[in-house]
Amino acid sequence: MRDYQYEIEEPIAALATPWGESAIAVIRTSGKNVYRLMCGIFRFSKKNLALDEAEGHTLHYGKIVDPVSNEAVDEVLLALYRKPASYTGEDSIEIFCHGSLPVITRILKLLKSVGFRPAQPGEFTLRAFLNGKLDLTRAEAVNELIRSKSDKARSLALDRLSGTVEKRITDIKLRLANILSGVEVRIDYPDEDIEGDIVTEKQLDTIGKELEMLISSFNTGKLFQEGVTVVLAGRTNAGKSTLFNLLLREERSIVSEYHGTTRDYIEGNISIAGIPVRIFDTAGLRDSADPIEAEGVKRAERVIENADLILYLVDCAEGLTEEDNEFIKNYGSGKKLIKIWNKIDTIHGKGEQTVSAPAGFIPLSSETGEGLAELIAAVKRIIISGTSVKSGEPVIDSLRQKELLEKCLGSFINFRGGIKRGDPLDVIAVDLQESVHSLGEITGEVTSQDILNNIFSNFCVGK
Repeated sequence: MRDYQYEIEEPIAALATPWGESAIAVIRTSGKNVYRLMCGIFRFSKKNLALDEAEGHTLHYGKIVDPVSNEAVDEVLLALYRKPASYTGEDSIEIFCHGSLPVITRILKLLKSVGFRPAQPGEFTLRAFLNGKLDLTRAEAVNELIRSKSDKARSLALDRLSGTVEKRITDIKLRLANILSGVEVRIDYPDEDIEGDIVTEKQLDTIGKELEMLISSFNTGKLFQEGVTVVLAGRTNAGKSTLFNLLLREERSIVSEYHGTTRDYIEGNISIAGIPVRIFDTAGLRDSADPIEAEGVKRAERVIENADLILYLVDCAEGLTEEDNEFIKNYGSGKKLIKIWNKIDTIHGKGEQTVSAPAGFIPLSSETGEGLAELIAAVKRIIISGTSVKSGEPVIDSLRQKELLEKCLGSFINFRGGIKRGDPLDVIAVDLQESVHSLGEITGEVTSQDILNNIFSNFCVGK
């Protein structure tokens, strides 16, 4: 992505909806002279109106027209926004056109011909930040909301967009700045007898705990935003594909009584406890002379190595084999592993001892769904373990924010140690200044071109 070194008011345009056929598409524009430039290609249905004199927050019906040939391209609605009451803080116009690719392409070409530049990824949100409409935590939340893969991830991103993280960061920074002011007063006026302590132990404890809580919330935020990878593994014909279809509630994998039916891994997406789960059905683990099946086994082993959680299936009619025990031994300790005693529907009525699963196994029929609730509960317990956050507490999922919070906490701990040791005030002031500076970087009060490039280059064009 190009560096943000251009005049930020220059007019930009981009498609805000996905490329593809749809009922309606939205093309966004923003910047200096957008109303005058739009007059070159827009014609009102009523000829007595002037676009550049129209009020903001109004809708207008008309046509996009090629100014050279005078050919009508599409009938559209224009949504007008006047600065500063717009998303970007600039004059802005959104075009609601028909979602045909030829229509979209033609309108974008016409916008470019009258002076609009194609927007860079995230440039509209960048301008919102630069014009004081959003801080950096809210700007990052915009992208997180767009990319959310589950309802819980959407909810957490929306909380961040509403300012939960920014408010907490600002509150901590204000308290640290007040402590810093007390330190600096004592440095500037050493001969004055200033009563009271610089800060109390209770205040230091509260700030430290709040920083630690924000840092620890990263794992939860990352989990709900990025999700986990779950792999179905086991010998051939253990029922992996049937379970895969059951979890997805659709016939994705081919199910057959013949061994080695699944030759390559297949993946799908589900949600468990609001967490996005990317689930893989893999080839049965066995030695095979068939080169295609052997390659499928190799690929399965690679997917298993990278899994967050493995569901290992055993056909209860076949029982545990040396291969099963070897796999469980290799992955049961270092990897998160759930053992499944599958196909219990095939042996019902053959005796209680046969139906009972071995210790540590979950009995399941991937054919009928019996035992599925217990399996889902076990998966849920594992993937959400250690990620609890108190209700109403802000949750971060930005690595940038986490690293800056850790930097802030490190400097804060140094400051606190200096207070206890009685270090010179000018020394401990430096640590406190670094803490405040780190929090300022999170919200964007202190920023650089490289930081902006890294953040906004991950946005989609048009946002």
